[in-house]
Amino acid sequence: MTLPSNPQDAYVWVWLPGTTEPVVAGNLRTMGGQHQFIYGDSYLARENKISLYTPELPLVTGWQGPLEGLTIASCLRDAGPDSWGQRVVRNRLGGEPSQIDYFLHSGSNRIGALDFQTSPETYVPRDYEASLEELLGAADDLEAGVELSAALEEALTLGSSLGGARPKVTLERANEEWIAKFSSKNDTTPVVKSEALALELARRRGLRVPDSKLVRVGYRDVLLVRRFDRPGDASRRMVISGLTMLGLDENFGRYATYPDLLEVLRRSSSKADVGRELFERIVFNVAIGNTDDHARNHAAFWDGTHLDLTPAYDLEPKVRSGGEATQSMAIGKTTQREDKLSSFRLCLDSARIYGLAEPEARDVIDQTIQLVEDEFDDAARSVGLTAAERDQLWESAILNPFSREGYENRSR
Repeated sequence: MTLPSNPQDAYVWVWLPGTTEPVVAGNLRTMGGQHQFIYGDSYLARENKISLYTPELPLVTGWQGPLEGLTIASCLRDAGPDSWGQRVVRNRLGGEPSQIDYFLHSGSNRIGALDFQTSPETYVPRDYEASLEELLGAADDLEAGVELSAALEEALTLGSSLGGARPKVTLERANEEWIAKFSSKNDTTPVVKSEALALELARRRGLRVPDSKLVRVGYRDVLLVRRFDRPGDASRRMVISGLTMLGLDENFGRYATYPDLLEVLRRSSSKADVGRELFERIVFNVAIGNTDDHARNHAAFWDGTHLDLTPAYDLEPKVRSGGEATQSMAIGKTTQREDKLSSFRLCLDSARIYGLAEPEARDVIDQTIQLVEDEFDDAARSVGLTAAERDQLWESAILNPFSREGYENRSR
């Protein structure tokens, strides 16, 4: 499909809950450095309409600008590519593309249930045809600065609609949709296998995480993660990031806190135990050394009324040479360093925020520590980590001694 040069607007299409075909929801335009959105009359007339996200874009007539401090409604921005996908689009277009460019030049199989088109009447998906081997090679070439063929450049661009900073593409296998995460030639730690390990430990701990499996492509590891926003019946689920729920711009993500996220979820979730689930995820992140738990690495399904946590994702143990570390989001109520420490003691001290009394919180922490200690070696072998790689992770990322400082594990 030929796209206009320097487009200033786009039409937003949406898969409504339980439907398998998209409908046009409205128009997005650029005005004075900001992006404004308007619902179409035909959409507002639909009986099954829902807002794209009520706190930002309620179901009203007329143009709506972004919340104060933002340049675009974040529920729309959530559907655009993040670091890796933007890099791929920049490589194809050159220069510095606009937000509309990023929407229109990335693939249609993006996170959540939105897509962006040049027409309000005809939906034309932007798909690609390439093997996993070809896409991995193209990702390597892009990182190395090697010029791509036109066909592979298009395939990589359209396959990289998802967020995150590392190379990845969407993939369909046996009518199931997966995210393929590539190892990089520049990796100094087993990043892909480490994430596979984290997902396996999370499953054994009883946390909700997507199905995943490691495959070999040539001599490289590729992690396949089943998409939780694709139920498998051609429908799509709307997804809202933690950053959007908190009303924060990308540049102010450092002000995100777990208590603030929980407050939003408590107002909107259909589940009464959301505080406990969030606490269990925080404790697990501390246990495995996942300090990349920023607000875009948390999300909730949106059905027009409720926000319910998605399965946990992007669980990446971070190897560190020292001890003290902080989480990206504060566990306690402030954004001060002491409320961000990667510490079981801080988790325990903050437990009442999440609705847990001290004995309950201790049970969660102790069971998590015990599970990781008991299952680490077996889980690590199951995802192909070598003895040297296991040694590199253990007590560096996984159960770093700092995480236990000031905390007495009753089960030991």
